[in-house]
Amino acid sequence: MNIRSLFLGSAASFLAVSGVRAADAVVVAEPEPVEYVRVCDVYGTGFYYMPGTETCLKVSGYVRYDIGVGYLGYEDVIDKKDFAESGGVIQNLNDTYYKRARAALELDARTETELGTLRAYFQINFQYDSVASEDDDTTPGIEGPFTSTENSLEMEHAYIELGGFLIGKTDSFFSTFNDYVGAVISDDLIPYGPFDTHTIQYKFDAGNGFSAGIALEEGADVEFTIDDYVPHVAAGVKYAKDWGGVSAVVGYDSVWEEWAGKVRLDVTASEAISAFIIAGFKDDDGGEPNFYGNWSGDWAVWGGFTAQVSPKASLNTQFSYDGADNFAAVANVEYELVPDFRITPEVVYVDNFDDDTANDFDGGHFGGFVRFQRNF
Repeated sequence: MNIRSLFLGSAASFLAVSGVRAADAVVVAEPEPVEYVRVCDVYGTGFYYMPGTETCLKVSGYVRYDIGVGYLGYEDVIDKKDFAESGGVIQNLNDTYYKRARAALELDARTETELGTLRAYFQINFQYDSVASEDDDTTPGIEGPFTSTENSLEMEHAYIELGGFLIGKTDSFFSTFNDYVGAVISDDLIPYGPFDTHTIQYKFDAGNGFSAGIALEEGADVEFTIDDYVPHVAAGVKYAKDWGGVSAVVGYDSVWEEWAGKVRLDVTASEAISAFIIAGFKDDDGGEPNFYGNWSGDWAVWGGFTAQVSPKASLNTQFSYDGADNFAAVANVEYELVPDFRITPEVVYVDNFDDDTANDFDGGHFGGFVRFQRNF
């Protein structure tokens, strides 16, 4: 009886204690659902779905550092005055370096709609440049040119696309539709068309290699920005296949009532070698300005090739000549030191073969350039 009573008493005590513990048990809340970023591979690498949406976003850009010497065309680094004076007269003219540090930020947002892909894209450049200054602000009365430096902010692109329509700010259709020119850095020593402009474009792609487009553009700067409601107009057609392609584009400058056109032929000789040639013509009877035909003379030609000489290195060349006897030759080697980091040394030669014409090409000039660029 004593053993039985002890056993029953112990069981009752155990049940009582268990009941107390059950009443005091901590309820653990269910974890909140975590929404991980999903990869969006519809538009290529680097895109991901913005959480809670069907919009794919890509954040990219690059950091670049440029160093140039000699003739560069767009930034004069030759014959700068120094500050060593004797009797108020500047003594020396010195060549110096052109340098630029740039950080470029690009955002690309895309969504599929019943009208096609809706895209918003912009690129902003933050940069610190060597520049040419005509006056010295710290020493009144001394006129340049001197070398100076400045920070700048530049909106490179900002546009919206839906299907084949594009509206916003970007490079002119006249330059983009037939793919600019070659793969060198100093590609516009002999200009081949304008860049910055407000534009409204429509491009049609038949899906069989044939495409066409038209653009209404505002122009740029005081000389070419439209001065009434009549826009500049550019249009083009293109046919591209594995062997290469052919394209033609024309532009009408409504400010100066001038036209210009270009025809381009691309040839893919092999997986490693490709070449191109472009011929440009413009209405230049009276030497008027021309937004689209901004080269000298009635005509100009550009040509060159790219050769992939190794898995990491490519050789790029470009030669150009215009109707005013201006000649430019450019060659570089683009070398990928490690993935996404490229070093590109480049050499430039320019000359004007017309003894009766005086311009910056006279006498022949060499220039050198090296670019360091890390893409991300």
